[in-house]
Amino acid sequence: MTGTVGTDASWGDELLARTVVTSERVFDGRIFDVERREVDLGEAGTVVRDLVTHPGAVAVVALDDDGRVALIRQYRVPVGAFLWEVPAGLLDGGPEETLLAAAQRELAEEIDLAARRWDVLVDYATSPGMGDESLRVFLARDLEAAPAGDFVREGEEAEIELVWIPLAEAVEAVLAGRVHNPSAVVGLLAADRAAREDFVGLRAVDAPFLLRPGVRPA
Repeated sequence: MTGTVGTDASWGDELLARTVVTSERVFDGRIFDVERREVDLGEAGTVVRDLVTHPGAVAVVALDDDGRVALIRQYRVPVGAFLWEVPAGLLDGGPEETLLAAAQRELAEEIDLAARRWDVLVDYATSPGMGDESLRVFLARDLEAAPAGDFVREGEEAEIELVWIPLAEAVEAVLAGRVHNPSAVVGLLAADRAAREDFVGLRAVDAPFLLRPGVRPA
């Protein structure tokens, strides 16, 4: 099937609820679950899919006054590697926590910073062919020290190493295949584009997030 889309801002992804014929939870995990669903696609028939259900997450590209971004080095068990990442975390702060509040929490917990200026860089789904995990990536500027808190970094987070890298150098590392974390790849490229356009046109923090309609943006 071949089609066309417009060249303006009128086109994009859209939510569409398809009829779920049957649904069975086949795995209960600490962070995510796995469900087996039979879904009616109409004329295309029904399909059975195993999918990962995930609470969602946020990520933050923190950019200082010298044009440097905060990157953290953290070990990731599933890929067996230390990865360079941007601060990020789950939407696990309760039903009243907004996307912005989650991002502010993660920035403070992971690198002890707060920000006076927040914008939305990009929204994305990590692997829509197998799960519903989606993230909003924020740009944080006008950085300052976060108020002292009682959060204790444990597990892999206890090994976090923080560095400040010029944005252009970080983007070069992404394009050279030296950085693989998806939020870092997506966020750094989006931040570079935003910086080249003097940060004009960035979405406000209360912009809706299509794939997380049940979570208040700000």
